[in-house]
Amino acid sequence: MSAGFYILCAVFAVVAFLIGGINGAIMLSKLIYKQDIRTLGSGNPGFTNFKRVYGLNAAAWVVMVFDIIKAMIPVCTAMIVFGNVYDKGQFGAAFTGLFCMLGHCFPVWYGFKGGKAFMSGFGTIWFVDWRMALIATAIFLTLLFTVKIMSICSCISSAACPILLAIFGTDHWSVILISALSALLVIARHKENFIKLMNGTETKFSLHSKKT
Repeated sequence: MSAGFYILCAVFAVVAFLIGGINGAIMLSKLIYKQDIRTLGSGNPGFTNFKRVYGLNAAAWVVMVFDIIKAMIPVCTAMIVFGNVYDKGQFGAAFTGLFCMLGHCFPVWYGFKGGKAFMSGFGTIWFVDWRMALIATAIFLTLLFTVKIMSICSCISSAACPILLAIFGTDHWSVILISALSALLVIARHKENFIKLMNGTETKFSLHSKKT
């Protein structure tokens, strides 16, 4: 690959990392409730904890949509640019999505204390392979309404992505590797949930519950 390719990778990595670090849960908890969501509930600045603390209100849905869209914007841009210039749209989307997820987990704007990156990953997979995204979403929803434990749903559906990519094929082998790294990131960020699962204290997901 040319030097221009690596420069482009560096630019998208930095931009995606910075955008990924903008956290809707932290911003809205401070703006609306004058609190920091990272000091409440499980401490995770994401949709699930935000919902448990403040209830399933409009702000909670904004948190979820924001974390998805903030990944979609740089990822979609990368897919177009890398696709048109180097015919590697899948690589551009997966690579940029990974750095957006890293930015969400370790946000420079909030002392590197961020979320678990699942929603950012969800916003990424549609631009990598829509077939993979559909199946992964179906797996997630099936588990969500049966097992009802968000950590299990998130980790299993994430782990399915690199496997599905290997089946469907990609424009470069590295896309599967990047997808696997993204899945491992999501799984690693849920380590505390695994401990709660073993202790029998993990909370089940509900569209109607509010943590008191």
